[in-house]
Amino acid sequence: MAEGLTRQQLYDRIRASSKEEFILEEMTRLGFWAKNTSQPSLPETLIRREGELRRELNELLAEKQKYRNKERMLADMRKERMAKAKLKRAETKKRNEEKRKARAAAWAEKKNLDITYLGEEVSAGLNKVTPDEAQLAKFGLPVFKDATALAAAMGVTLGKLRFLAFNRQVANTSHYQRFEIPKKSGGTRVISAPMPQLKAAQHWILENILYKINNSAAAHGFVPGKSIVTNAVPHVGQDIVINIDLRDFFPSVPYKRVKGLFCKLGYAEQVATILGLLCTEPEVDEILLDNRKYYVAKTERHLPQGAPTSPALTNLICFKLDRRFEGLAAKYGYAYTRYADDMTFSAKGDAADKAGQVLWAVKQVVKEEGFTIHPDKLKVMRRGDKREVTGIVVNEKISLDRETLRKFRALLHQISKTGLAGKRWGKGRNIISSMEGFANYVYMVKPEQGAKLKETLAALLQREDIKAEAHNLWTTGTTEGTAAETTTETPSAPQSSAPQHPEGVHIAKDTPTATNKPDKPWWDVL
Repeated sequence: MAEGLTRQQLYDRIRASSKEEFILEEMTRLGFWAKNTSQPSLPETLIRREGELRRELNELLAEKQKYRNKERMLADMRKERMAKAKLKRAETKKRNEEKRKARAAAWAEKKNLDITYLGEEVSAGLNKVTPDEAQLAKFGLPVFKDATALAAAMGVTLGKLRFLAFNRQVANTSHYQRFEIPKKSGGTRVISAPMPQLKAAQHWILENILYKINNSAAAHGFVPGKSIVTNAVPHVGQDIVINIDLRDFFPSVPYKRVKGLFCKLGYAEQVATILGLLCTEPEVDEILLDNRKYYVAKTERHLPQGAPTSPALTNLICFKLDRRFEGLAAKYGYAYTRYADDMTFSAKGDAADKAGQVLWAVKQVVKEEGFTIHPDKLKVMRRGDKREVTGIVVNEKISLDRETLRKFRALLHQISKTGLAGKRWGKGRNIISSMEGFANYVYMVKPEQGAKLKETLAALLQREDIKAEAHNLWTTGTTEGTAAETTTETPSAPQSSAPQHPEGVHIAKDTPTATNKPDKPWWDVL
């Protein structure tokens, strides 16, 4: 037996060649067969040749066996490939899932630390977080290094700030409550009043940024320390008064212009973008689908009528407009003031004859500044006419329309006799609020007359029968009536004096306190 080989190994070796070849190799190894180094003998050659042929035959038989079971072979191959593919898919799926979780974790962490996306068309500059600190210091404005610092200063989480500022084309929630109020000229005005969380954010912007920037000397609307009275005083006793109204004042100020203002103040584009989004909104259509309400944007974002920040922003944005009109007025010898979207020019003497030139120049400036004059609200009042500025008569002194005062006193007398039923004042739905507003308005313009009217009204409202009617009014809505109507103005927020902003806008020395603000929503004035 071959040295060191097991029985099975012997069988395998014989099967691989032939029995005779194996015996020959063993006899040669053991010395029983002389190995001829020059030329093998015939028996040896035959034995070795037989072994070669047998090995070749075994290979052919194995190949034949393989082809005989080709279908099985292919099935085994497919099964093997499928098993490998399934394993590879599982490994790939696991690897992709791990990558997805890692990305999600990284994104969640990033969202907790920064704001990098706020919707389509507004997110391009959110990676720019370097403010112009010298510019901000010049205006005495707070510095925010990034969105996280802004959120901390506002007292909200970064997630809440993102939610309030996010620009959605379609949303199932709205940050505004929309309603209509009557215009003094007829029709209605749509008011978009911010919901509490956004309103708080807008008030923070107003107090900490916008109220720190003073406006042009010509601006009187929604400026602390000024009112419709201060707006009217420069035009008292003039020979000509020109009233010009800007059409769609707040909607004509787009988001990009608001963002640009914050950038000009020195804020980085990221912070300016967030502030601009917080102060603007698009007009929306409310759509009910599958019993769910959706708000679909139908316009670009702009300043909403109803946001507390809108008046202050328009005053700052109109700074250049005011400066140009101040220069124009000085050139032609006119006085100029602006109360929100109501602009007034006045003059006396020879300057009054230049009204045509002034109007032509005004139209050019208004167009260049991106606004539009309301053609139906352009009034030119000359000596001999009743000249009014924001509802105040300015013929020879500050006064109110006598006929309107007479009708108001008559209304108070009628209420004292027959109660609230069937009475109405102005276009408001609540007669009591309307009367109180007018009495306060008179008190602001003519304190002595206003004090008497307020006293008379207060006494009426303390009567038990009037109280009962007033309670019924609150529960049922409005009273019906045809009493004389007039639209009143309410006082504007005060302001303080101060130094100067990017294009001349001034820096306020003192931030106004809550006591300086109007008691009523600003839209009541318009």
